[in-house]
Amino acid sequence: MFAMTKLLAVFVSILIAAIASSSNAFVVSPLNGVRSSGSELQMTVLTYNGKKVDFKAGSPLKNACAKLGVKPKYSCKKGDCGSCTISVAGNRIKACVGKVPPEPKLKSLQEKGLVVK
Repeated sequence: MFAMTKLLAVFVSILIAAIASSSNAFVVSPLNGVRSSGSELQMTVLTYNGKKVDFKAGSPLKNACAKLGVKPKYSCKKGDCGSCTISVAGNRIKACVGKVPPEPKLKSLQEKGLVVK
């Protein structure tokens, strides 16, 4: 029994020494080809009557409309009736359930902002 315990202790000490001597034993490497979106906050500029405001992409469109001063008509507030539909950069989106679109890739649209009608 004593020999078995001593053998186990020697094995554990060798294992610990091997792990400790390895320089990359506890280093987590990032996945290749995967960008972390946490460091970059995507903001979209929306424009209404000359007023430009930055919004986080994916945030509720009804909050963005309120901040811009757009007052769409709400009826069902679930997206069923379509009375709250507004135009954002030429795309028709229901304000009650829609999200702020992602930032456009064109530099001119990034500077001017997406027009809300």
